[in-house]
Amino acid sequence: MNLRIIILIFILVFSRGNIIFSQVNDIEIKHTIKKFYTSALVNGKCYEWLGHLSKQIGGRLSGSLNLERAILWAEQELSEIGLDSVWLQPVMVPKWVRGTFEYASIESSPGNSINVPICALGGSISTPFSGISANVIEVRSFEELDSLGFENVNNKIVFFNKAMPADLINTFDSYSKTVNQRYDGARIASKYGAIAVLVRSLNLSLDDFPHTGTMSYGDLPIRERIPAASISTNGAELLSSMLSLNPEIKFFFKQNCKNYPDVLSYNVIGQINGLKNNNKILLVGAHLDSWDLGEGAHDDGAGVVQSMEVLRLLKINNYKPLNTIRVVLFTNEENGLRGAKNYAELSYLNNENHVFAIESDAGGFTPRGFSIETNNEDFKKIKKWKPFFRPYQINFFERGESGPDINFLKTKENILIGLRPDSQRYFEYHHSANDTFDAINKRELELGAASMVSLIYLADYFGL
Repeated sequence: MNLRIIILIFILVFSRGNIIFSQVNDIEIKHTIKKFYTSALVNGKCYEWLGHLSKQIGGRLSGSLNLERAILWAEQELSEIGLDSVWLQPVMVPKWVRGTFEYASIESSPGNSINVPICALGGSISTPFSGISANVIEVRSFEELDSLGFENVNNKIVFFNKAMPADLINTFDSYSKTVNQRYDGARIASKYGAIAVLVRSLNLSLDDFPHTGTMSYGDLPIRERIPAASISTNGAELLSSMLSLNPEIKFFFKQNCKNYPDVLSYNVIGQINGLKNNNKILLVGAHLDSWDLGEGAHDDGAGVVQSMEVLRLLKINNYKPLNTIRVVLFTNEENGLRGAKNYAELSYLNNENHVFAIESDAGGFTPRGFSIETNNEDFKKIKKWKPFFRPYQINFFERGESGPDINFLKTKENILIGLRPDSQRYFEYHHSANDTFDAINKRELELGAASMVSLIYLADYFGL
């Protein structure tokens, strides 16, 4: 037989064998992913967990008793799953206390005032005991504030009233366009003699819920720091319209929050050891702390229970991972990221190899897909997994930010991923009293957990 014909026959047979092998693999993968989704939806635990975390424990501000209770609860629940190891990693975290709730009013004329909802921004100092009453100067950017100068700002309350852009489909993009006024507003306004700042809540809806969040004075001396508060979007609209009619109106507010010395907290960690590559870690994580106004259900109780559920689903389906699968519930994401920084520092000191990490910190809404941070080669590999998720209506596989906690683990070689739920309603709840368990849909929460465990399974199966 002609050598060329023999070679051609060999190629055809070999290629057909590869195709058959690939088809068998695909069937196995699809079957396993189906089991994960079925287990999450029929025999899920994350909704029950979140009910306890939200209702029985509640808001979990860094350094608070509630956060301590949540840490002990999470450690116990992870231990009951039957993981190979569960432990607490100590971290020193900031302690800021709101005190009694804030009060504010617009003084339209002597003796006439209208109450408006506000809340202190996390890390802010208090007002004097009697409160602050002053004229208001409204701005929509730091550039506008700069143009006004000291003579127009001195002894006034600066009102940052830049709304989140409504024309951006990804609401996290909209958030990123406006969050600087909350974080840096007090630091910058104080340089022009402002006695306080008021910041429009970062919310695309018009409602009466003020939204808190962290702010920073940078290296500003304590004597130069000024109180910072957030006003609800309805309150901001009212104040802006009244200022347009009478720029001389005054605003009064009172808050008695306080910063304390750092206190001891913990990251909660559990893992299933890898059968083959125990030194390679696939991490799934979220942050256990939350703000104090609500119950921390969407931010980030949903991510916490979804991350815990990933390991439970692996266990109940008797999946034996080739690599180590680790869950990390980070402390102090909201006002310092101390848990994430400490975890990353210790990981580098211990030469731990985090080849893959996924974070859930965007709410418990319907999952749409994943945002991916990695090199071009691995990004192309992950995009090939997209067909496995098509039956579950997961379509978003794009480059983008992963998550604030796992970001500290980033290297040139590893893969960081963020779960991306539908974001349209998220900022109605984010950092507000509105973030409660009744805003969670059970099925949406479970679908998020199923999507995460399926991605972890694929990363383990293909050895990324």
